[in-house]
Amino acid sequence: MLDLALATLLSPVILFFLLGLSAALAKADITIPEAISKGVAIYLMMAIGLKGGFEMAANGLNLKIVSVMITGVLLSFTLPAIAYALLRTTTKLPAIDAAAAAAHYGSISIVTFVAATQAIELAGLNNAGYLVAVAALMETPAIMTALLLAGRHRPKSQNGETGLIREVALNASVVVLVGALIIGWVTGADGKAQVQGVFITPLQGVLCLFLLEMGLSAGRGLRHGWRLLQPATIGFGIYMPLISASIAAVFSALLGLSAGESALLMTLAASASYIAVPAAMRIALPEAKPSIYLTLSLGVTFPFNLTLGIPIYIAVSQFIAG
Repeated sequence: MLDLALATLLSPVILFFLLGLSAALAKADITIPEAISKGVAIYLMMAIGLKGGFEMAANGLNLKIVSVMITGVLLSFTLPAIAYALLRTTTKLPAIDAAAAAAHYGSISIVTFVAATQAIELAGLNNAGYLVAVAALMETPAIMTALLLAGRHRPKSQNGETGLIREVALNASVVVLVGALIIGWVTGADGKAQVQGVFITPLQGVLCLFLLEMGLSAGRGLRHGWRLLQPATIGFGIYMPLISASIAAVFSALLGLSAGESALLMTLAASASYIAVPAAMRIALPEAKPSIYLTLSLGVTFPFNLTLGIPIYIAVSQFIAG
């Protein structure tokens, strides 16, 4: 496990994230234009979706894959309820802030997922591409659970905000990810041969650029928002991913998943959204504080998962798979 952790930490992807994080904390004058950042994010969604679609085209759907998809949706619905209960009992966060933060811990971080796929390949494990479809399915159920939790503490007139369903269903990451997955699935091996030079071979280098920007964002969030996070809240950002991964590990064992499949499912469960969910929370729970839920997901959980969490999930998955 120590060797795996060191190999992950010393990979270019993680080192560029740490570079951005350190630069932001040191207040270095490094900025990446927003247009470039958005373009890179769209590229990554396309590359990840296509890769998963090509994998599904090669292997097809079966009972096992459908079972994993259903499991992912169930995890996305239930994990926010666990996160909310923990936040309300262990921290002093108001109910609305706790519900908004909890939503992030049932949805997923696609960048954490991509980093995990690279670490899995580094560990010599099989990378199951169909889990990209599971990732797409886990984007939104957590938002619905969070709104149900928050609804008990809000006036009736505030529930069911206009435009929320459209915002969630047509979120850019969801649309591009699912669309690329379908395109990869339909075109199969022929499509893969046509786009490999653009969307498969350069993926690692583009991911380094994106994680540099993510490191800068996480560092700035920590620098400006840490005062709002009490030690118990910061602790939640570290132990909640471990709880979520443990629950996913149980399902992985019951479903008989391989080490690679198990590690990716655990990573999806443990990751915290910082794209789709914050966009939805701005509409659905405008009174919730982004300085709390964004700093927690992007400034605490994201770095933890990239540096320590993923090696732990891979090691546990290897133990489960025997």
